[in-house]
Amino acid sequence: MGDLLKDKVGIVTGSGRGIGRGVAMLMAAEGAKMVVNDLGGAVDGSGNSSSPADDVVDEIKAAGGDAVANYDSVSSMEGGENIVKTAIDNFGKLDIVVTPAGILRDRMVFNMTEQEWDDVIAVHLKGTFTVTKFACILFRQQRSGNIITFSSTSGLYGNSGQANYGAAKDGIAGYTRAIARDMGRYGVRVNSISPGANSRMTATVPQSARDIRASSGISGAARQQPKLELRREPEDIAPFVTWLASDKADGVNGQVFHVTGGEVSLMNNPEVARTITTQGRWSVDEIGAMFPGTLGLDLVNPAPRQAPRE
Repeated sequence: MGDLLKDKVGIVTGSGRGIGRGVAMLMAAEGAKMVVNDLGGAVDGSGNSSSPADDVVDEIKAAGGDAVANYDSVSSMEGGENIVKTAIDNFGKLDIVVTPAGILRDRMVFNMTEQEWDDVIAVHLKGTFTVTKFACILFRQQRSGNIITFSSTSGLYGNSGQANYGAAKDGIAGYTRAIARDMGRYGVRVNSISPGANSRMTATVPQSARDIRASSGISGAARQQPKLELRREPEDIAPFVTWLASDKADGVNGQVFHVTGGEVSLMNNPEVARTITTQGRWSVDEIGAMFPGTLGLDLVNPAPRQAPRE
């Protein structure tokens, strides 16, 4: 057992499997008392089971750590409050909240149903809010705390067939930057992880969808520069998250990090790339004349028009 998180109490949502499980296990191994939250549903969010959360709690205890299970859904305010309450009721305090819980309902936007949109937004975006809102009430009072949300390259860059998931994940990045400003004055740090790892969620993406995303030129952070072949194990995300949750990362606030295999990248915040100005108001003709050689210079269309199939 390590002591990086000794005397800390942490919550990890969706930690019965995959990335969340790896984070909860390593945090516990570093001395944190853990709330292992997992509804125990399928990848699409349907169903429920106590087994995933219970199994991780048993593993943590068998390794000498301390943990308790919680089965609430993050998609409701009551569920978010209960998850935080579980930490207080069992361990008397809360220091760390990590929110990787998620589902997938991939569909091209013209086929996506309202329910598929609402369900993904509810678990990812609202589910991040429901837990962190109640944690922030405590963190503001105690003037300390650490929140680590989970974004995705699907939101930061865009992925075909994931309008709901991408909207939620980019929303989480914006939410992270906003509450980092809200809570930083109280000594609370808020950062986000964009993970690259194989999981039961990524396993559901068909090869046809992978091919479309690759051909569109949008394949996440990997498109920025040539890279070595990286491991993509869910447990590979846990070390950086655990360090970020510790006092060793004091001062790191409002940032988004892409983590995959043995690689960690600091993602840039949105910034102005080019600007054109005029006195007064632009005319349509002036914009048309100026755009190609200024704002439009070297722009890349991520999905060029394709000829109709015969």
